Amino acid sequence: MRLAEIEAIMLNLGIIGLSCFVFFIIYDLAKKSKAGKFGTVILFTGLGLGLTAFLVKTVAIVWLSP
Repeated sequence: MRLAEIEAIMLNLGIIGLSCFVFFIIYDLAKKSKAGKFGTVILFTGLGLGLTAFLVKTVAIVWLSP
């Protein structure tokens, strides 16, 4: 394996790990604030939308590149 391939794999794993951590933080915030079901949905929608947009952008760039 070349160094560039290893870096690409590690970058993808890092992004996946960071995404999981962000969703855990949102869940923990909802749990500690006793937001309830509706509040949890609002938190995941509002705070998770930025992360989702970043991931969609990354997937779209890979999908559309020749």
